[in-house]
Amino acid sequence: MKTMIVLSDSHGNADGVRAMQGRFAENDYVVHLGDGFHDMREVRKEYPMKVHQVVGNCDFCYGMREAELSVEGVDVFFCHGHLYGVKKSLADLAAEAKRRGCALALYGHTHEPLVTQVEGVTLVNPGSFNRYEQNYAYIVFNRGKFTVTLVSRGEKLV
Repeated sequence: MKTMIVLSDSHGNADGVRAMQGRFAENDYVVHLGDGFHDMREVRKEYPMKVHQVVGNCDFCYGMREAELSVEGVDVFFCHGHLYGVKKSLADLAAEAKRRGCALALYGHTHEPLVTQVEGVTLVNPGSFNRYEQNYAYIVFNRGKFTVTLVSRGEKLV
């Protein structure tokens, strides 16, 4: 069994990200989906093998725009989402994840927490982790299966 914390759209909330250090320590993976790339600087230094990041449309730095992980037999595609038009439709994101053979796609950009299925792909948006909203996703992987929980300021959303 492996666990993952997924954040997105922290937009300068480095203090909030730092406050999550205890949760980061407890999990096997920490994924940041962009728009706050530099907010993860200290976390990357502390847990270089755990942290996986992509850049978003508001990150003015170099970095990967999308990536994949394989966790406990589950292939995961992750990106910020803006390049797939996620504010209008999730179809292109789901198609790309499916094309890559991924059962799970993680994205941000809309600031709206959501777990849904499109074309057999589970799509997860953790919502925004900015100074006003501190939403994130907690995912448990076990032998080819996964369970997603959306969390807001410590309260379970879904």
